Amino acid sequence: MSAEQPQAAAKLEQRLGYRFTSPQLLHLALTHKSFGTDNFERFEFLGDAALGYIVAQLLFDAMPAASEQQLTLMRAKLVNAATLADVARQLELGLFLHLSSSERRTGGAHRTSILADAFEAVLGAVVCDGGLDAAVNVVRALFSARLAAVEKTDLKDPKTRLQETLQADGLALPRYEVVGTTGKPHAPVFTVDCSADSLGVAAKGRGKSRREAEKAAAAAVLRQLAQHD
Repeated sequence: MSAEQPQAAAKLEQRLGYRFTSPQLLHLALTHKSFGTDNFERFEFLGDAALGYIVAQLLFDAMPAASEQQLTLMRAKLVNAATLADVARQLELGLFLHLSSSERRTGGAHRTSILADAFEAVLGAVVCDGGLDAAVNVVRALFSARLAAVEKTDLKDPKTRLQETLQADGLALPRYEVVGTTGKPHAPVFTVDCSADSLGVAAKGRGKSRREAEKAAAAAVLRQLAQHD
């Protein structure tokens, strides 16, 4: 380990709000696969799972009136690659990454996919070093503004949100079509297809009424759009 590395680690720890008891875990969590066989991929796996759970728990606690669909949409917006890369840029994580010379030369330290993966890896290292509670504190601090913002915008009806999303880009409104009805006559279950033809995206939703099924289908389309952001 070079003399600069402990100083760099200390800067990143200060920005994370967490001090590692095992600095080697952080070092490994910052090592991209282009740098060597010992890299952050396993930490990334753990961090991805931990982040999804922590964000779900924070939303669940903060939004007691939100439905499952609304919570799912909010979580998707908070844990997609674009958001995670933004958090990584906030931390200036690219400065601390161990990349091959060719990867760094071609802009790897600024690439959204690498930054998002590296953030998940660092969070996974926090879990290994300090446990889930330590990771919760890191996520709560780094995502507090984003959690507050998503709470204000994502409680709208999914159909309304999808319509507003398409209209904002001057695109055609979505189409809804009942494609199936199952169940007993007194308790039918509707299946509705929602198509955003202008984006080439479609999804199905089910519900105990046509409107409920339309909402579920619109929510599924929004999830697809969030994943492609």
